[in-house]
Amino acid sequence: MSRIFIGLMSGTSLDGVDGVLVRLSDANLPLSVDILAHAHRPFRSEVMQELLQLNVSGPNELHRAALVANALARVYAEVTASVLEQAHMAPCKVTAIGAHGQTVRHRPREFDGTGYTLQINNAALLAELTGIDVVADFRSRDIAAGGQGAPLVPAFHRAFFLGSGDHTVAVLNLGGMSNMSVLARDRLTIGFDCGPGNVLMDYWANLHLQQPCDRGGEWASTGEANDRLLRAMQDEPFFAMKPPKSTGRDLFNEQWLKDCLRRGGADALRPEDVQASLAELTAWACEDSLRRHAPDASSLLVCGGGAKNDHLMRLLARHLPQVKIESTAAHGIPVDGVEAVAFAWLAQLCVDRRPGNLPAATGAAGLRVLGAVYPASG
Repeated sequence: MSRIFIGLMSGTSLDGVDGVLVRLSDANLPLSVDILAHAHRPFRSEVMQELLQLNVSGPNELHRAALVANALARVYAEVTASVLEQAHMAPCKVTAIGAHGQTVRHRPREFDGTGYTLQINNAALLAELTGIDVVADFRSRDIAAGGQGAPLVPAFHRAFFLGSGDHTVAVLNLGGMSNMSVLARDRLTIGFDCGPGNVLMDYWANLHLQQPCDRGGEWASTGEANDRLLRAMQDEPFFAMKPPKSTGRDLFNEQWLKDCLRRGGADALRPEDVQASLAELTAWACEDSLRRHAPDASSLLVCGGGAKNDHLMRLLARHLPQVKIESTAAHGIPVDGVEAVAFAWLAQLCVDRRPGNLPAATGAAGLRVLGAVYPASG
């Protein structure tokens, strides 16, 4: 038995929306995934800028957030239409859409002990535009149960990537933030954020190159990482925290980098040396996470936009010479489609009223059904 779902993901990098149309098996394990179509839509510059600005306090936030949620739903609807057209499939054949939304604040367990996470979205409008049931708001139930609401993908990683071998596998997503899942047959699956992925490198490339990112890491490869700046960045307490832990632009942002540049005495550094240092920081944080929490891992499967950064991948290989590093594409899912597939699967779990979190990864009090369903019609 299998059903068809759509997964939509727009991540911390703010590079746009990835969508997949997938046929998923109904069995818990092993999970069978058949990707029928995959599409990407970049954000218009005004949408990207508004989503970025909503990461910090500003005037008229509620009004602006509501309008950009409408704009985001329309991009989601465009991606949905694209994957359906590619597969020559009618909307009525799709069980549901899993739409994660765009995270603009992530402060679990803070302030009142519960905290919150906020994903911009208008799932009701998406249901109207597509004529398909929509599952959204995946993170808040885990937070209500005392968890961090993140990361949510380790459950999917375990279901799909653990495979038939007995060795420990780590899955590394290099998105705006970097996060890792540790998959082993003889112990609980854990997952956590390692630290910044592409977000700081993208900011620095935009500032100095007027480009959205350092494609392939070519600019970083012309610089030289600075030890003093690296030490200033590595002093961040988040890196030493034990899982469960998660982070976002609330911590690793422009101001955080400026503070590190000041402490690291980076006034005399060339911009490309700072970029090289940021790439080194991302690679180091991933290596440090693997050595602390998965020292027996023999393979590392990499996905996310950072998997396309050749310089960053070379740094990972240099930091982890004893680990086999592969793209998730070699195991059946393109690097820019893993999270979208994960949210299609989480939508399936919600529709079936099955739990989607892993308490060992999020710190929640127990297993919970994640998400809220917005029916396409009354």
